[in-house]
Amino acid sequence: MDFDAYERELWAGRASAYERGFARLTAYLVTPLLDAAGVADGTRTLDVGTGPGIVSAAAVRRGAKVSSIDADPDMAETARRNVPEADVRVAVLPDVPFPDGTFDAVAGNFVINHVGDPGDVLARLRRVLRPGGRLALSCWAMPGTGALGVVREAIDRAEVPWPDDMPVQPFMEHGRPEPFRTLVAAAGFGDVAVEEVTWEHVVDPDEWWELGALARVGSNGVVVGRQDAATVARIKAAFDEVVTGYPRRDGGVALPAHALLVSGAA
Repeated sequence: MDFDAYERELWAGRASAYERGFARLTAYLVTPLLDAAGVADGTRTLDVGTGPGIVSAAAVRRGAKVSSIDADPDMAETARRNVPEADVRVAVLPDVPFPDGTFDAVAGNFVINHVGDPGDVLARLRRVLRPGGRLALSCWAMPGTGALGVVREAIDRAEVPWPDDMPVQPFMEHGRPEPFRTLVAAAGFGDVAVEEVTWEHVVDPDEWWELGALARVGSNGVVVGRQDAATVARIKAAFDEVVTGYPRRDGGVALPAHALLVSGAA
């Protein structure tokens, strides 16, 4: 299956589960992302891959004039509900439905790793920035570990094979600082910088299992969702073993997260 088509199928109908689960993990990067993009009062800002609108809401609180796009209609509707001040549109990257030079800032929180041709997407984002406008994008550091990888580790421990029909993420090779910097610079951005960011995500492990694996959020959730009840139980047992290796904190388990934040100027 074409990767972009796979992504559309993967996220269809997942808006509610994503908002209650993974969106809380990715929210940690919102403030540094907007800082890197130079978003302030009056900044014309595009939030790419807005999901439930967390980045857009934070930009609005800064006084920015915000437009948002997402490929999934349910995600876009959720963002409209959460951030009525934003101009939210459905658009599937690399389509960016705005004229050249429309924005002062473009921000995308964990979206560049979900596209089939990252270089093409970056060129389109540069097009809609004014000269000197700022780009800021986050992605997961590869290979995914901790909060991002506990379900995958459980799948592997349970010896469940990865399906042959699930495409490899094209962005995988760029999930390290230097390749990410090179990718963005090659799209024509200047003053490119990459920062490694780590944090702890404290969550109830059963809730993380429910909102990730059982809710079929992301590729790991799709794999779990394809299994029979006995195999799901085996993966869950492996998951319970995996999370015992992480510290308990504030009534939950502290899962480490590791991401990259790139910024540059058009």
